[in-house]
Amino acid sequence: MHNPIFIGSEIYRHSTYGSKHPLAIPRVSTVMDLCRALGWLNSGNYRVSPCAKPSALHRFHTPDYIEALQAAEKAQSVSDDVRATYALGTLSNPVFPEMYRRPATAAGGSMLGAELIRDGGIVFNPAGGTHHGLPDRANGFCYLNDPVLAILTLLQMGLDRVAYIDIDAHHCDGVEAAFQDSDKVRMISIHECRRWPFTGRLEDDAGGAAFNLPVARGLNDDEFDAILDQLILPATEAFKPQALVLQCGADAVAEDPLSRLTLSNNSHWKAVAALKGLAPRVLVLGGGGYNPWSVGRLWTGVWATLNGFDIPKTLAEDTQSILSALNWKRRAGRNRPNHWLRSLRDAPNHGHIRPELKEDLRQLRARISQ
Repeated sequence: MHNPIFIGSEIYRHSTYGSKHPLAIPRVSTVMDLCRALGWLNSGNYRVSPCAKPSALHRFHTPDYIEALQAAEKAQSVSDDVRATYALGTLSNPVFPEMYRRPATAAGGSMLGAELIRDGGIVFNPAGGTHHGLPDRANGFCYLNDPVLAILTLLQMGLDRVAYIDIDAHHCDGVEAAFQDSDKVRMISIHECRRWPFTGRLEDDAGGAAFNLPVARGLNDDEFDAILDQLILPATEAFKPQALVLQCGADAVAEDPLSRLTLSNNSHWKAVAALKGLAPRVLVLGGGGYNPWSVGRLWTGVWATLNGFDIPKTLAEDTQSILSALNWKRRAGRNRPNHWLRSLRDAPNHGHIRPELKEDLRQLRARISQ
């Protein structure tokens, strides 16, 4: 099997959704810088993400929406009608200078990733994972839906069993809607219950295509271990996927401001390590994550896990300086704990497995063999 490939772009370094938006923070550029400083990223395993052309985006998105998105970027404004029709120019999906080019680059990276694993391999596109995007409108910080576009690319290659696993704190409503009733895509989503977009109930199975597990706030590492062992792995293995797409949103960790889950980044890395061998083709995407230190450290550890690199207990000074240079306007950004700056790995967050989670897992396990 080929060595893993990292897909990135410099567009993410200075492009933000605006100073007051949760995505005002640097994310992908931090991961690129950390991986290079650690000696894990070079010209041999790095690919520049292309900016997807409208014709490629039309595989999922409607031409009129893509035209509206491009026009909004060019004009740097939208009319009331465009705002109401396409959800552009809202608080969640604001107008900003690269509002077409940035998501189109992330989508281009995910479609390129799918193409690169045509004959097998592993690709990491941390800019991907925008799982809320809808065919004809923006939704939940997501102007496009790159996981859907990547999966469609895999299906168009002739594959007929693609597993999509999503461990973001928010339910993958856009992906689930795209593959409702599909017998070619198996979706598994772990997300916080009673959290936007308020979809993905336990009983919602997308016509048999999805396993949804909404979890209570305070989800700990031991509970995630149970979910991984009793749901994610057996449901994936039973499907015998030809390709696996993992959305590895970093907003389920303890320090994220947009969820109330309390995982350490060890849980994400354990999922990556356990899943990467379950299919000959693996595409790993980013997703949510709104604390710059948590996101940068977690996704850097994902790249290490995909490659089998040893994660150092303490970072060298030049690597620490990348984390020290980050800024965050929230209070936590002014009172940064030492481990945000000195190491990649969080301390594990152990805890008991709640009875209600055990019962939910029992119900979902009963579906796996059906």
